[in-house]
Amino acid sequence: MANRWSGVTIDCVDTALVARFWSELLGREPGPSEEGWVYLGERADPLPRLVFQPVPEPNPGKVRIHLDVEVDDLAAAITQVESLGGRPTDERHEYAAGTVVVMTDPEGHEFCLVEYADRSPTA
Repeated sequence: MANRWSGVTIDCVDTALVARFWSELLGREPGPSEEGWVYLGERADPLPRLVFQPVPEPNPGKVRIHLDVEVDDLAAAITQVESLGGRPTDERHEYAAGTVVVMTDPEGHEFCLVEYADRSPTA
């Protein structure tokens, strides 16, 4: 049996708002979607698609899984996230491998901006 990672689903009250944020941040275009849902990418894409699922209640708090977004310029990425409606959490971690800053999207879903010290993708 072959198992494949096909996507990440994010519950949100306003799927269009949250999907627009992630579309702009990651440069991923919406693909075919079910009514009320928004998919960034398609199943056949080389990257897993992001799926925004409508739910009636807001994010209850920190979840145990989140996205990491690798960036080349941490300060510029923070500015971009804020310009798209995201917010900083004021949580920052300095590691030998690089710097991690925890941010939220417009509905409060946490994710990390990561600027690696060694920018080669194999590190």
